[in-house]
This record gives sequence, structure tokens and C-alpha cells, in this order.
Amino acid sequence: MKSYFSSSLLLICTVFFFNTTINAHSVSNGLILENPPRWEKLGQRRVNYGLDRDEILVTAREGRFTSIRLKAEIAPINVHRCVVHFANGTTESFQFSGGDLRAGQVTRNLDLPGNRRIITKVVFWYDTKNRANRRGRVELWGKH
Repeated sequence: MKSYFSSSLLLICTVFFFNTTINAHSVSNGLILENPPRWEKLGQRRVNYGLDRDEILVTAREGRFTSIRLKAEIAPINVHRCVVHFANGTTESFQFSGGDLRAGQVTRNLDLPGNRRIITKVVFWYDTKNRANRRGRVELWGKH
């Protein structure tokens, strides 16, 4: 009886440990990835009415990102262009055609060239045509 109890306890502990380990990592093509890609909110900005320009300073300086995207919240926004500034002094510019975003929508993923880069700020140009008199918010998201 004691042997049966010990074996059962060992089996339960093994299953629990294995299940916890698998859930803590992502499984891709049968391989367990140590650090799966994830999206992180890098900052946000309340937007004004009409045509304007704003910037979001990125404080996650240790984070290296492979792509970014902008998300409209509260009210619609029309994104025209954005420029990503990197810690090494270089920039990358993105144009949007038909960049109309309803509240809750995101732009396409903007892939950052080369190796993962450290972002210092993102400058974006936009316009709003909000008839509900609610100032919108733009969120910046980065993918590790």
C-alpha cells in the first residue's frame, strides 16, 4: 500500500511539473521555445482634433523589438505616417495609405529591418474627424 501511494505521488508530481513547464513555454513546430514572441505596450498618447503630429517616447530601453503597430482607442484616427527612432541614431519611416482606424483597430505590423532594434521614440502624423467630441488615444505596441 505504501509503495502504491509513493508511486502515485511521484506520478502526480511528475505530471504537474511537466505540464507547468510546457505551459510556461511556447510550442512551435514541435519545438519548445524559451522566449516566445510577445507584444508589449510601449506607450500611449491622447490625440488632438484635426491634422497633428505627436510622439511617443519609449521607456523600455532594454527591449529589442522586431515589429511595432499603432492602435486607436476611444475615437477613430487616420494615421498618415510614422518614423521610428532607434538608440543607434538611425530612423525608419512608414507611410500609410488608407490608414483609417476605428476605435479598437490596429495598423498592420510594421517590421523593423535588420536585427532586433532598441526603439527610443516613435513620431506619427495623423488627423481626426471625430464628430462625437471625444479625444482619441493612440497606443504603441512592440513585438519582442
